[in-house]
Amino acid sequence: MGEQDQAEDDVAELERPPLTGARARAVTAGLREAMDDVRRTVAVLAVRVRDAHAARVWLALSHPSWEAYCVGEFGISRAQAYRLLDVARGLGAIQAGVAAGTLVSRTRDSTPVAEAALDYGLSQRALIAVAARSGDITELITGRLAALTRDGAQDLDAATVRAVVHQAVRDVRATPPEPPDAPPADTGVAELRRVVDDLAASALTMGELFLEVAPAYLSDGAAADVLGPLCAAIGEDLDTGLATRRYALTGDRRALHGTVL
Repeated sequence: MGEQDQAEDDVAELERPPLTGARARAVTAGLREAMDDVRRTVAVLAVRVRDAHAARVWLALSHPSWEAYCVGEFGISRAQAYRLLDVARGLGAIQAGVAAGTLVSRTRDSTPVAEAALDYGLSQRALIAVAARSGDITELITGRLAALTRDGAQDLDAATVRAVVHQAVRDVRATPPEPPDAPPADTGVAELRRVVDDLAASALTMGELFLEVAPAYLSDGAAADVLGPLCAAIGEDLDTGLATRRYALTGDRRALHGTVL
């Protein structure tokens, strides 16, 4: 009986009429809006976590530590409590870079860019990834925005700042930190490393797009079912698509071995 019910469900699924182009665009717009809402929420959460931790709010509520405060007030684990701090630290480093890089610019927004661009459209995973390299991300954003605004030659708006932030985050995530006191690299090796870094950055961008289509909770097998038609449509190998998705999930370049790298 159960097999018969399952078969009927499968038939019903197959008989569902295909979406029109207009309806598909509407569904996609709804998904995009939902994703944007999640990212905005992450940005607000990061700011509030940063302010709460800076104020040592747990002491006023008789908790012995930040960890105990999060467990007692929100019922979240120790690991989640410290991930929240990483999210706040990542956003704080980005905001510091934006504030320094736009210091001399004229903006077309009535609100300062550092405030208007609070929602950078970054996921919690992306903020956690750059938290451990706060100095790198701050320096990179500051330098790129300063180059755009040098001598006040160019006005900036929030969209421009957001684009610079996104690219800087991708670059930092795709490039491993330099080892301390590393000897100067041979010119040929340095050029090869640059090419590999560019490939990894492109793979990260592709992987993040694939994650929007096949979210992180899906197994590789389930993701393959979702991504197969998309990869075929854009002329991309499915194994490569799955590898870039794993790279976006883990940040580990070994996920790209045998495909992109």
